[in-house]
Amino acid sequence: MKNILTLNAGSSSLKLQIIQFPEEIVIASAQAERIGLDDGIIKIESGNNTHKEIINIKDHEFAISHIADILVNELKAISGYDAICAVGHRVVHGGDKFNKSVQITSEVKETIKELFPLAPLHNPANLKGIELAEKLFANAKQFAIFDTSFHQTIPEKAYRYAIPKDIADENNIRLYGFHGTSHKYVFEKSKELLENYSKVITVHLGNGCSISAIKDGECIDHSLGFGPNSGLIMGTRCGDIDLAVIFYLMHKLNLSESEVNSILQKKSGMLGLTGYSD
Repeated sequence: MKNILTLNAGSSSLKLQIIQFPEEIVIASAQAERIGLDDGIIKIESGNNTHKEIINIKDHEFAISHIADILVNELKAISGYDAICAVGHRVVHGGDKFNKSVQITSEVKETIKELFPLAPLHNPANLKGIELAEKLFANAKQFAIFDTSFHQTIPEKAYRYAIPKDIADENNIRLYGFHGTSHKYVFEKSKELLENYSKVITVHLGNGCSISAIKDGECIDHSLGFGPNSGLIMGTRCGDIDLAVIFYLMHKLNLSESEVNSILQKKSGMLGLTGYSD
């Protein structure tokens, strides 16, 4: 029997599960929301036991340490920190460096850090989660699972943007794709239900949304691109939009780059259309 912890450290949230193998039984799940705020929320479930509190979650280190302490000492979900043999980390952006999951080394962490500019809201938090797990679960092996790796099979004709080639190549500007773990999972499940799965469209719907085209088991196109704001309308993100609107907002309303970015990523989508994002 082995216990594996899966960890998804977001910019202001943290989610984890402890899964018992080879039975594949979820023995505990937890999440911390509103990290950095006085009214943060922690929810933990293990078997028939639940724990919920509103507390000042000052940072990610407090969140994961507090949750682990409750799992070990209060809910007795695991016997101790050494009961975790491996930790799998969701990492949003692997660029074109990773086409599969990898065991984390100092070189892998450095590459994740180099990719901060491509996912400034996600990769820093992902790396922080890795560093905290290494500290807390010192005897466990650490692995990175990249959202972008499933989309590395997309051909050049689909991933290249129609901008000057030298600018694109020198600055790594291309379609990368996201939600890869979700699309891969949905495709694998569809194989169990379909007689012919040579051509499949998978859809990821949540606060973030995307569509993938999969041929013979490989992703060949995807609705999200260089960043997580293209394609479908999402919870708070606008999806595809005429570039002229961006420049119009900046010039007509005298808005800064960061203000326009905030509008398009945090105040648009279903929230902008209806006032509701759920």
